Amino acid sequence: MFIQTEATPNPSTLKFLPGRTVSGEGPLDFRNEDEARRSPLASALFAVEGVSSVMFGSDFVSVTKADVEWQHVKPAILGAIMEHFMSGAPLLDTSDVEIGEDEFFEEGDEETVSTIKELLESRIRPAVASDGGDITFRGFREGVVYLSMKGACAGCPSSTATLKNGIQNLLRHYLPDVQSVEQV
Repeated sequence: MFIQTEATPNPSTLKFLPGRTVSGEGPLDFRNEDEARRSPLASALFAVEGVSSVMFGSDFVSVTKADVEWQHVKPAILGAIMEHFMSGAPLLDTSDVEIGEDEFFEEGDEETVSTIKELLESRIRPAVASDGGDITFRGFREGVVYLSMKGACAGCPSSTATLKNGIQNLLRHYLPDVQSVEQV
């Protein structure tokens, strides 16, 4: 098995491409060892000293490190990913599936929210995924769109610019009701 790696805009995050489907259920984000317990692969990655977060995309694994150099942790991460896929183990332990947080918005804003979600799916998420991250809709209230950034995007030095200059401008172009975009 050959696993490719790609740099992301976040120097603390690398994108690992195993050449097969990783998450067929949509992006999954694990920010600590407790969250990772529901995934054998995420648990194995958090066992590597220096790993601070893990995200599974459709065909990639994004790993964020803290206070270590890539050359010290990359071989162990590659080994954990390869071992997982060679074992045939499931990505998630489905005996304890958690439900994500609810979205929030006013009833009268359903059409605006639908357009926001469509723009996220068609124009924003593919670009963010190519950088090893994901972005999801969390809510809309009083002209403010609330988004959650995951994977390489969480904590990325350029995430504020992505939100304000990219996403906010795009949403405001199509939806005059949108005043600003905030990260939650």
